[in-house]
Amino acid sequence: MCGITGILDLTGTRPVDEPLLARMSRSLWHRGPDDAGRHVEPGLGLAHRRLAIIDRAGGRQPLFNEDGTVALVYNGEIYNFRELFDQLSRRGHTFRSRSDSEVIVHAWEEWGRECVHRFRGMFAFAIWDSSRQLLFLARDRLGIKPLFYALPPDGRLTFASELKALVADPGLPRELDPRAVEDYFAFGYVPDPQAILQRVWKVPPGHTLTVRRGQPVTRPVPYWDVPFADQPVAAEPEGVVARLRESVRMRMVSEVPLGAFLSGGVDSSAVVAMMAGLSQEPVHTSSIAFNEQEFDEARYAAKVAARYGTDHRVRKVSPDDFSLAQHLPGIYDEPFADSSALPTFRVCQAAREHVTVALSGDGGDEGFAGYRRYQWFLREQRLRRLLPSRVRRPVFGTLGRFYPKLNRAPRFLRAKATFQALAQDAVDGYFHSVSVVNDPLRAQLFSPEFKRSLQGYRASDRLHAHAAEGPEHPLSLVQYLDFKTYLPGDILTKVDRASMAHSLEVRVPLLDHEFVEWAASVGPAQKLTGSNGKALLKRALEPHLPRDVLYRRKMGFAVPLADWFRGPLRQPLWQTLTGDTLAQTGIFNRAFLADAMRRHESGERDYSALLWSVLMFAGFLEQMGLADTPSVASPAPRSTTAC
Repeated sequence: MCGITGILDLTGTRPVDEPLLARMSRSLWHRGPDDAGRHVEPGLGLAHRRLAIIDRAGGRQPLFNEDGTVALVYNGEIYNFRELFDQLSRRGHTFRSRSDSEVIVHAWEEWGRECVHRFRGMFAFAIWDSSRQLLFLARDRLGIKPLFYALPPDGRLTFASELKALVADPGLPRELDPRAVEDYFAFGYVPDPQAILQRVWKVPPGHTLTVRRGQPVTRPVPYWDVPFADQPVAAEPEGVVARLRESVRMRMVSEVPLGAFLSGGVDSSAVVAMMAGLSQEPVHTSSIAFNEQEFDEARYAAKVAARYGTDHRVRKVSPDDFSLAQHLPGIYDEPFADSSALPTFRVCQAAREHVTVALSGDGGDEGFAGYRRYQWFLREQRLRRLLPSRVRRPVFGTLGRFYPKLNRAPRFLRAKATFQALAQDAVDGYFHSVSVVNDPLRAQLFSPEFKRSLQGYRASDRLHAHAAEGPEHPLSLVQYLDFKTYLPGDILTKVDRASMAHSLEVRVPLLDHEFVEWAASVGPAQKLTGSNGKALLKRALEPHLPRDVLYRRKMGFAVPLADWFRGPLRQPLWQTLTGDTLAQTGIFNRAFLADAMRRHESGERDYSALLWSVLMFAGFLEQMGLADTPSVASPAPRSTTAC
């Protein structure tokens, strides 16, 4: 795994600022501590940080073709590189190494922009073709690896694996994009293709961007999408296991120590079970444990570890392990409000003590309908179909406004969010269910000036845009929406930054694109049966995993934010809410923030998600040096050719 960055003069061949390119590269040291390489020619600079995994002796980057006209910097793994090596060798290409990196260079020579269709893996790369004066940026189909790019006002394009490398450029204005701020407080992250700063974007998953010197920069273009089938097929459990085993096998190629995360959930346990059957040595597994019984999955991880004889290590995480909170903004660059980033950081830290590569179980919930919110959404959809909107909207809208928010009541009495969702259409209802800070709270959180700067934009517009391209079946639709937003924006971002902070490569077998395509072709009824999510996957794994691992209630990483904000983080939070950092942005209604904190302290309301989002946003402002910068001086642009 690696870090890449570069500078291209779009207008000519002005000399590249080599000290700047070196600073951009150094900012990505954690992504590749094993080696560093740079290439500079008139109007172009490329830099690479390497974490050596395959062909450790070769594969140094930037990497070139035989005559030096094609240069590559690349982050990721191409798992079918040996097959492509043989194909390209038969077509006359000469290789100087056995690295997957060189396969990309020759694939570009052979197939041009269509080369991405040949790759099976996770990747973000940049190719400079000097004979065509063309820069080609590509990101893998699911968005496992990140890729940012920026257009400073002086006629350059810069790109990097992380935002921190781009903001090392003093020529890039550090101006917040109001739409991205709205997105962040709604979703808890900034979804693709937006970035938190104006003039910065992300290449979306499954997209490429072609930039020709002397021509305007256009939008990235898609080359792949999740193909949910209009006519789904039936699947047999044996087919699930065979495909999963093949995906895992491909990801076990490594010249460095390799292991797996083992949470005790279905997905990570399935990956470990497949690895154990493919390895002659005990699999290295890592888990974290919590003191609170309701959050702790360590006992289930121990069962799987014992069954497969893994070399298992457990890291205990204290409920008061909040010391990382102040460091998260420097790890994630953009504001990031998923508090499970804290335990994710710890499990990556524990794994890196013994391995350089770890396999994870991410993607199973999206591919096989494992989230409980999918069940609630389908129930709500049945009611939406029974009641016309002219009846449903006023009835449930009124109930949603006046029904009390009973956070501590039994689940069947906590109906406020359900009533609010039922008053809306399907997409807005799902948006309400996934929002970290919902529409009514954001209306109170933001200042009038900031709301005007949005010019009518709402974060739910993101979901509506994706839904217009999505499948018709309601379950497939919300899975599709999560593939487009939550998976790359939250889950994969969380793991990428936490793992790379420790120079750990994480591979994701359940997000092999061929495996995802097959899962998308399976009928919704096989994935979600009543209240049993991931039904097909669990049935397939019954011979391989204990039933109490397969059929217990989903837990996930939990952090006791509500208690922290009434205890050890109370004073730092008050200082943040009442300090100058937030006040000078002009974004927030400070009276509402103070009231929310007082009501949270008293136990009247649980505002922990909102307060954590604000705390992480303030940390981002300070990390980026934006603490004294007004953020609503100019309205958000309505459109741009590059986003």
